[in-house]
Amino acid sequence: MPRIAVLVPFAFDDEGLAKRRAQQDSVSWGPGIDFEYIPVKAGPMVYEGPHDWMIADLAMFEVGQRVARDYDALVIDTMSDSGVEALRCAVEIPVIGPARACYHLALTLGSSFGVLTQWAPWAAIYKKNMAAYGVAHQCAGIRHIDTPPDVKNLLGGKEDVVFPKLVTAGLELVEAGADVLILGSTTMHEAHAHLVAHLPVPVLNPGPVSYKVCEAVLGLGLNHSRKSYPAPLVPKYELVTAMLDAAVAHETA
Repeated sequence: MPRIAVLVPFAFDDEGLAKRRAQQDSVSWGPGIDFEYIPVKAGPMVYEGPHDWMIADLAMFEVGQRVARDYDALVIDTMSDSGVEALRCAVEIPVIGPARACYHLALTLGSSFGVLTQWAPWAAIYKKNMAAYGVAHQCAGIRHIDTPPDVKNLLGGKEDVVFPKLVTAGLELVEAGADVLILGSTTMHEAHAHLVAHLPVPVLNPGPVSYKVCEAVLGLGLNHSRKSYPAPLVPKYELVTAMLDAAVAHETA
């Protein structure tokens, strides 16, 4: 039975993890696949900019390398793809990030894509990763609805306000040339069904996309190339774990 660890970018309790787990409900899976949602020990609040990205990379790397031996693959539960590159060097199993998965799937379904998101500061991480993945020239635009994220409660209770704004922003992206739309955060998954019903192009839900890509990679017996992701000559995994343990002690003091 394949076991996939979904690495959650916030130090959530069971209630918070349940809202992340709800992403699975929109798609079906092959027999015997087991997902487990595992939070980081500590991390940034909202992934606002380079300061937060640096902390997020460290936090996701720590949890991923610590649990990898018990799973067949890791999936990163954030469109920042935090920790993916370092984890691919550190572990012997596939590591899938939703941003890369979504950008490349979008360009399988159309010739351009747009990113539909909640909050203006998140645009910077999309631009950073698009440049790194070589797809920036095929992005028709990024639109936000000026709504700061609630990473624990997600969109619950705000549907009547948020959903129409997302539809309007999505139509603007289509008008700007987007053939496919991508939700800019796994925290937006509750809006996916509504957007699919009200927008004229495919809408990619990043969590389930990354899970299905992971399922395909495992089914094909593939893994990342060691030519692209060489193992470190002098691993410092215990150092990173000690840093996160110190962070937890600091935050709870």
